Amino acid sequence: MYSEYSLAGNSVVSRVVKFPLFSVEWILTEHACYNQSAVIVPLYDTLGPHACSFIINQAEIKYVICDKEEKAKSLLEKRDDTPCLKHIIVVNGFSNETKELATEKGVQLNTLKEIEELGAKDPADVLPPKPEDIATVCYTSGTTGDPKGVMLTHANIIIDASAVIQQLGEYAPNKDDVMMSFLPLAHMLERLCEVTVYINGGSLGFFGGDVRTLMDDLKALRPTIMPAVPRLLNRIYDKVIAGANSSLFKKFIFKLAMRMKRSELEKLIIRNNSIWDRVVFKPVREGMGGRIRLLVSGSAPLAGNVLTFIRCALGCVVVEGYGQTECVAPCTLNIQGDYSVGHVGPPISCCHIKLVDVPEMEYYAKDKKGEICVKGLNVFKSYFKDDQKTKETIDEDGWLHTGDIGMWLPNGSLKIVDRRKHIFKLAQGEYIAPEKIENIYLSSQYVSQIFVHGESLQSCLVAIIVPDKEVLSAWCKVKGIEGTWEEICRNKAVKELILNDITNLGKKAGLKSFEQVKDIYVHSGMFTVDNELLTPTLKTKRPDCKKCFMDVIDSMYRLMG
Repeated sequence: MYSEYSLAGNSVVSRVVKFPLFSVEWILTEHACYNQSAVIVPLYDTLGPHACSFIINQAEIKYVICDKEEKAKSLLEKRDDTPCLKHIIVVNGFSNETKELATEKGVQLNTLKEIEELGAKDPADVLPPKPEDIATVCYTSGTTGDPKGVMLTHANIIIDASAVIQQLGEYAPNKDDVMMSFLPLAHMLERLCEVTVYINGGSLGFFGGDVRTLMDDLKALRPTIMPAVPRLLNRIYDKVIAGANSSLFKKFIFKLAMRMKRSELEKLIIRNNSIWDRVVFKPVREGMGGRIRLLVSGSAPLAGNVLTFIRCALGCVVVEGYGQTECVAPCTLNIQGDYSVGHVGPPISCCHIKLVDVPEMEYYAKDKKGEICVKGLNVFKSYFKDDQKTKETIDEDGWLHTGDIGMWLPNGSLKIVDRRKHIFKLAQGEYIAPEKIENIYLSSQYVSQIFVHGESLQSCLVAIIVPDKEVLSAWCKVKGIEGTWEEICRNKAVKELILNDITNLGKKAGLKSFEQVKDIYVHSGMFTVDNELLTPTLKTKRPDCKKCFMDVIDSMYRLMG
């Protein structure tokens, strides 16, 4: 790093904000900042102008590193709202117009190449951080209100990574591994996975930035390790199921192959060279590069049938974990050899987990059910400049209250069963945890996204559902239903199909009558980060969804009387 921009040595350690880049430059700038004991503040460009200004001001950001000129220009246009911003470094260069705007706004503008050249001529002395120093302030995107800055130390991150490596045992990353990086680089799950690879001398490859061409990137890189989110795995599953259901013969062969591979899993046999792998599952495996030996699923619950399918189809170790940014990433992880589904494994070795009573939802620790609380060396220090929210989240004994409801299974694994934070009451006083219901309904092959809504003045639930286009289109073709995608979504037969399917899934999962939705609206457009219905970590922004669909929701309640 160029000595003029050495960031440490002040009474207050400087903080550097970084717009996520899907490239090696993100990693280089991250470690250059660690070289100077600077604190990284990753910033999602999809957070919106208000949230970005809030973060820059609260964290008193002076330096911003971003990949594109448009992002730099956006920051400069909001310069009056962020008086502390002094310097922007752009990876991919900028125009004279943007340079003039920066001069006008009193902000220094450089390319990353210029900083690298200056650093080569006048390098700064290394100022390595101590374990207890803050490494990053991760602003959780938040489904409500302003984002909260989670302060994580270098010790937090290394301890959590080491515990994950220990839990993975012989399947942990090694020097011959190649990991595909495609999750947001501001996401702690992605960063934690990268750290486990670096520690063991592995390599990292980046996808091209367009999720639509991710499969092409996988074929080119041929990774051996990959962190993934349920959204991707669900789409792979739905596509294979749609293909299998296209004929009775294909359906028979697929079910037979799944039964044979599942029997091998139960015998602790993991392989991808059986007759079923060559005949049935090879396209799935080759579509992901053909070399994956370890896949880690996180960020959201993964349906058991999808998890079993991925294990069978890829013939590799697939583990699921549970955690939050407040405890770096995972605090539990599946143990290899346990190929059952419906749980997230036992605690990893760096933390303790206990369950505490939630009387209003009738969950009690004596029944091995309750709110999940975490304590250990991976738990965050505090929320940045927010003592009140810190006290609400970490109790006086140091336990992090996650807001999730868990249940201990006989084998010591943890099962996530509910969510405390977004519960509400219906008119008769029944408590509703919408995310639990959504996770059950998402196992429907026809459902891609869902938002379950209820109110204290109403006696039942309704839902907005975005159907899976590929699966639903195949069903419509068989039934002779034609029209545009918008017309298909308005079709009464389609609505009835989806409502009946999710109702049956709810019954099988043990939902009570008042937990079942009584009406749905089939929406043709996806919830996305761009339309502000999803957070950058792809969680539903409940207040925004309610506001967006309020007219539809009111109409459903009005028609039900």
